[in-house]
Amino acid sequence: MKKTINKILFSLMAAVGCCAMLSSCFNDLDTMPIDDTQLVGDQVYVTTEGYMGVLAKCYGSLILTGQNGGDGGNGDLQGANEGYSGYVRLLFYIQELPTDNFLMPSSSNGLRKCLNITWDASNALVVTWTYQRLYMAIAYCNEFLRECTESKLQSRGLWNEMKDDYLTYRAEARFIRAYCYSMLCDLFGDVPMVDENTGVKDLPEQWTRKAIFDYALGEIKAVSGETEGSLDLLAAPGAAPYAHVDRVAAWFLLSRMYLNAETWIGENHYNDALTYSKKVIESNVYPLASDYRHIFLADNNTCREIIWPLVQDGIHAQSSAGTNFYVKAFVNGPMDELYNTGVGSKGWGNVRSKTTLVDAFDPADVMFDTNDTWGNNKNDKRAQFMTALPNQVKDTWDPNMAMTSTFSYGYGYIKWRNVTRDDQICPSGDTYVSIDFPLFRTADAYLMAAEAILRGAAGSRTDALNYVNEVRCRAYMSDNYAVAGVKSTVSGKISDSQLTLDFILAERQRELASECVRRTDLVRFGKFTSGKNWDWKGEERLGTDVDSHFNIFPIPESELMNNPTLKQNKGYTSTSAVKK
Repeated sequence: MKKTINKILFSLMAAVGCCAMLSSCFNDLDTMPIDDTQLVGDQVYVTTEGYMGVLAKCYGSLILTGQNGGDGGNGDLQGANEGYSGYVRLLFYIQELPTDNFLMPSSSNGLRKCLNITWDASNALVVTWTYQRLYMAIAYCNEFLRECTESKLQSRGLWNEMKDDYLTYRAEARFIRAYCYSMLCDLFGDVPMVDENTGVKDLPEQWTRKAIFDYALGEIKAVSGETEGSLDLLAAPGAAPYAHVDRVAAWFLLSRMYLNAETWIGENHYNDALTYSKKVIESNVYPLASDYRHIFLADNNTCREIIWPLVQDGIHAQSSAGTNFYVKAFVNGPMDELYNTGVGSKGWGNVRSKTTLVDAFDPADVMFDTNDTWGNNKNDKRAQFMTALPNQVKDTWDPNMAMTSTFSYGYGYIKWRNVTRDDQICPSGDTYVSIDFPLFRTADAYLMAAEAILRGAAGSRTDALNYVNEVRCRAYMSDNYAVAGVKSTVSGKISDSQLTLDFILAERQRELASECVRRTDLVRFGKFTSGKNWDWKGEERLGTDVDSHFNIFPIPESELMNNPTLKQNKGYTSTSAVKK
């Protein structure tokens, strides 16, 4: 079983009935119980365990979907399909489907609109649900921050028990909230500000993208001791319980925000991006895994590279919207006859690789060898594709140039496996997977550092080359990463002449495919709406440019109706009575 947070996720979250469904993303937490077995309000906060249950809900809201677990009803978002509407699965829909990585033939809940980049403010439920999921997590954090104060702990007789730790708990909630605002800044731009001081009946004020950016940045720096005079409230590097954030997570998020600052708010912060990515790397608390493939397995809680994992456990943290989706949607039943997927015949088989993702790798590494199911004989071990199904082809279209649900068209992507590194099925079985989602991991910091240097940060090209080559040597298991029994005859290293920003973008695709950063990367490189095309972009089989307003998502129409003070993002129109 996974450590610490798994043990409290359901035993305590189930007791936190105040975390009820939201009818609007701005509603605060309900004050009435969902049923007689669930506790609310002051009943929750009478014990330290009650507080930890709410904090667990703040974390769990980013991968779980409801009160019962396992898609068992009482979903967090009222009216939403529970399996579809979990945060990590939603990120795939809006960060991967519109890019050069993956496709799904489905058109339900706006998936075809995401694939073709044709969404608007009302026709893509998955966009609306993403917006609401982020604000839901913010609401949980705000609730915790209101209740976890010295005065309330004193009044409840918990001060002596919690006085040494409550500031760290508050810092974690502030960090999760800041992360959510950083994602809202990325995806939606100008968005409403809601914090622990916002009244339940208040109409939140819409802040500019820069104001949201600055707020999130300030919160992260304040809780990690990066602001002058602030305390180190988050745990020291590597000192937090498993799946809780520490200062390294803060440095990572600061690096990511600074790297995107020029795109998001028109400010050059590449030196800051380099500073914080180097702090992640040089802390050496989360070193690169010795084997890339170990990061995406059912025992990846033992993988030290993952800075912030979102916990998924086949018994204690079940959900079809987390990594369960990343295994089952990427495989079908017949694949399990060719390699151990860890889910038997239960794969859904509705996600496949676009040709552009396949072509990012050497063709010799792409092909699946039934006698080498882990790909030990590949050069680049990241080239994890299923190509061995009967009549399977790389193209994602049939002879009539049409998209099809048949898995013969398009390769499967199989880096997620619900097995341990010794290829064993988990004790939890194959109904729900036990793979933690690596929301932040160190290889990304290496690539961010290299990119920042190439964009003008005060570092040398030699440093940038070394950062990239470290990631590539691990991918090829060459040089310092060579092990017996795994091919390492070809070094992953590139030369200085090969190191360009375009190479960085391609390397990020190879390293981070399916980890929900691709749309953000393509926007930052100016290649999302134009400059690069791929299968089905803009409804064309081989892709076409789309309008630049698609670089940001619309404020969902439901939110415009709930809050008539909101203004829609440029390029989108409202079909409701509320016009912006």
